[in-house]
Amino acid sequence: MSSPAKPLVYIISAPSGSGKSTLVNELLKKVSDLEFSISYTTRAPRGSEKDGRQYYFVSRPEFEKMIREGEFLEHAEVFGNYYGTARRFLREAEQNGRDLLLDIDVQGAAQIQQKLSDATSIFILPPDRKTLEERLRKRSEDSDEVIARRLDAATREIENYHRYNYILINDQLEDSIRLLRAVVRGERLLRAGRALSDEEAKTVALGDCCRLANIRDRVKRILDSFKPAGDAGGGESSG
Repeated sequence: MSSPAKPLVYIISAPSGSGKSTLVNELLKKVSDLEFSISYTTRAPRGSEKDGRQYYFVSRPEFEKMIREGEFLEHAEVFGNYYGTARRFLREAEQNGRDLLLDIDVQGAAQIQQKLSDATSIFILPPDRKTLEERLRKRSEDSDEVIARRLDAATREIENYHRYNYILINDQLEDSIRLLRAVVRGERLLRAGRALSDEEAKTVALGDCCRLANIRDRVKRILDSFKPAGDAGGGESSG
């Protein structure tokens, strides 16, 4: 009896307020055989969040016990709260013959990339700092102080863009959903090891638009928008 095929693992990271949750929800509707790993966290639920849907909400002692017992593929502390991905999700995806989608931050992504070198990593960016700030304010969840902290954190996170295989700039939602789907399906097609139909080749080509090498210049302009006034460009020609 043959063992189950090894699942493809997709890592998605993004600064808070980039629209990642919406994109992930739409992706899960449009792509079959894709399991979503729900993270564990010690933070309190927000709004209508429910345990086991957005996160598994656990106490700090419970989370630390899971760390000691080696139950996490990755974990990190962000803004005073723990977040982590349980190893069991990878085992379950393999048993079910499905691929696995991980929604994790930059710290967690680095840990996963060390353990699973063939994981596909996707970084979602806002089109610029102003748009990100508007989105954070529209959520009406955070104080000005917390929003300022999130913008500072976003600046640091975005500087890690070069560690990701794909960069998706979430400007127009429908376009972003189409691109994210193409990246996920394109990776499956490329790893299938067979000749592609014309339609499949178009899917791969669409996903390739988001490859780091093909979008680096645009990302640099976004990075510049996060720099203090007078620093933008850093004396470098934007070409």
